[in-house]
Amino acid sequence: MDIRRLQAFVAVANLGHFGRAAESLSTTQPALTKQIQTLERETGTVLFHRGRQGAVLTAAGQTVLADAIDLVRRADALEQRMERVGGGRAGLLSVGFGMSSMNIAPRAVAAFRAAHPSIDVTLEDMSSSAQVSALRERRLSVGFIRHPVPADIATRVISGDQLAIALPRGEGIPGLDRESVRGWLDARPLIRLVPACGPGLATQIDDLFTDLGCRLAVLQETSDLLTVLALVAAGVGAALVPASMSAIVPDGVRLVPVHLVSARWSIGVAWLRDSTDPLIPRFLEAARAGVTPGGCVSTGSTTEPRAPASLLKPRVPISRQAPPLVEPVSDDECGVGSV
Repeated sequence: MDIRRLQAFVAVANLGHFGRAAESLSTTQPALTKQIQTLERETGTVLFHRGRQGAVLTAAGQTVLADAIDLVRRADALEQRMERVGGGRAGLLSVGFGMSSMNIAPRAVAAFRAAHPSIDVTLEDMSSSAQVSALRERRLSVGFIRHPVPADIATRVISGDQLAIALPRGEGIPGLDRESVRGWLDARPLIRLVPACGPGLATQIDDLFTDLGCRLAVLQETSDLLTVLALVAAGVGAALVPASMSAIVPDGVRLVPVHLVSARWSIGVAWLRDSTDPLIPRFLEAARAGVTPGGCVSTGSTTEPRAPASLLKPRVPISRQAPPLVEPVSDDECGVGSV
């Protein structure tokens, strides 16, 4: 049923006159009369008594008037909402983030919500690789992911992170220079996140060990970073984690940042390059305002910092001096702290 005919019906019923109803709808009286006649044919009943005094609803017209008014109001509301959605003033924004963006993602979302209170926002903890898949499937609007990114994903770099050695408090390493870090890490059994739960972190650790020419040994694996830190606090061993976890480290754990190029990466707000979602530019603006001034901000895809070619050596196969105490898990079993 054409909503314009219902609008004509409601206008005539409210004003009681075809001429005044036509004027209110910015149409001609013959055109309006034709719409009412068509509606009466579709419903199989007469809706108005016509006379010199104007138009009066029949019993059938009175019966359906309330429903017609409801439909017209809902149609008007839908039209207005669609205009707001198209203009980026309403809608749903789904945001993904990982452990490395735990500090900046909530600030960016808070800034966006303050600027656009009528827009619904969801925030979900996901690894960078999972965010890329969700962006491609349009289950996410934007994400906070580590670099580098695929060609079909656009990014704006807003922050960075680096690896840090998580140690039981009271323990230390001989020094922080390259050779001291290499000598301390080489073949030392470490607690680590299951690679499937943090593929980006696993790759970064592999890059560091390749750069240093070290052998990676695994003492124990677990499915979330909070448990990794808990095991460190319990004195089970050391681990390599994002330095951004310093805000949530438990008592008994000390983080020692690794100041090497191969231990660093960039973090950017990411979105599907061909997306036309009008909310994305608004979120980028809010994210830029919400992040601490002085952070790196640029447009377009970028690549994360890498160690100079002269420092890189052929990848060294992983050697496990002790078997993992926890078996690897599937992606959907990963706990808090995706990276």
